Amino acid sequence: MSLQVGQPAPQFTLFSTEVKEVSLADFKGKKVVIHFFPLAFTGVCTAQLCTMRDSFGYYDGLNAQILGISVDSPFTLAKFKEENNYQFPLLSDFNKEVSSAYGAIYAEFAFGLKGVSKRAAFVLDEEQNIIYAEVLENAGDLPDFEAIAEKVK
Repeated sequence: MSLQVGQPAPQFTLFSTEVKEVSLADFKGKKVVIHFFPLAFTGVCTAQLCTMRDSFGYYDGLNAQILGISVDSPFTLAKFKEENNYQFPLLSDFNKEVSSAYGAIYAEFAFGLKGVSKRAAFVLDEEQNIIYAEVLENAGDLPDFEAIAEKVK
């Protein structure tokens, strides 16, 4: 079951592309936009994160932190981040615990892959309560970027 607006966000600590631990708690006092995406280097995932990259200044000006999360390894995510010039952290949920906690995981994905993050977006307020939650069943769909931006304002 997906998380709902008004609930506290599940806390987590994951490894970044720099193989350093990053905790959600590190961003308390800021709004946080979390983007789950299925797999690095795929078309729709690249479009999702590039949209956030291209509007990064908007979020930066609003005291908001963007985080991208997938089940890819930190090393795969590092190359993905480098090739696309993402200026926000990409975090590896290789053990699938955070995707599961947020209700954003496919039991079965394409090509028989199991345990892949669903495309999802969450916005957390400064106290880390969920103020926006969108979990997409169809990996070909993109989150509602306008709705996300509105919640961050």
